Amino acid sequence: MITDSFDNKSPAKINVKKNEHAVRVDAVIFTFSCEIEKYVIAHYDCEKVGEYLMGCGSTDVYLLKYNGKRFGFYRTWVGAPACVAPIEELSTVLDTDKIIHFGGAGCLNKDIARGKVMIPTEAYRDEGTSYHYMPASDYIRIKNYETVKAFMEENRIPYVLGKTWTTDAFYRETVNNFEKHKADGCISVEMEGSAVQAVCDFRGIEVYMFFTGGDLLDAPEWTNRKEEGQIKHTQHDPGHFSIALGLAEYIANL
Repeated sequence: MITDSFDNKSPAKINVKKNEHAVRVDAVIFTFSCEIEKYVIAHYDCEKVGEYLMGCGSTDVYLLKYNGKRFGFYRTWVGAPACVAPIEELSTVLDTDKIIHFGGAGCLNKDIARGKVMIPTEAYRDEGTSYHYMPASDYIRIKNYETVKAFMEENRIPYVLGKTWTTDAFYRETVNNFEKHKADGCISVEMEGSAVQAVCDFRGIEVYMFFTGGDLLDAPEWTNRKEEGQIKHTQHDPGHFSIALGLAEYIANL
């Protein structure tokens, strides 16, 4: 069974070799959005310092300088295994122990507006990756959510707290599963949260996580809740990168 996959009694066959010359940064920010990647490169002091390679292509890694701080920045891949791979390979280019994870998520509560910040407190492990990084359980605790909450409150950014449902199967978010997870306190659904927390816990990395409220499952029929070409209040909204950058600066000063 996949739930029996965690093995901390024997070494991994494949291991990442740390780069002794990796670029030291105060924190790393990654985005899932190609539009945000283009925006950041165009509007911030960015320098390409390396890349992460995968079978489906490479992703450029940048050093971003902001208010006297140094941050890593890259566009990651959708889905738990693909998103976790660059985290595992982080030390081949960048040297840090802090990550900002932000992106779009489906909404399980119709009272939460599109574009609202959602802070996950726990993540339901409906994906396979996390079971290789920690023993089986229904949920994993998002351990730094209180810090993210404190940042939002200090900066008067409206937010909603709640559990998230992390799933591998985008097209199998069935009515019964939606109702089950909503009843259990989940306010969002996405594809990476529980796995990212698990690998960060395993590797001793602090991750700080928030989502942008997106499409709505809490309706008679699924609705995307955005106009064609809309950027504002979506996962491509540069305003949410500004929140992530502010959060990176906040945790760098802790």
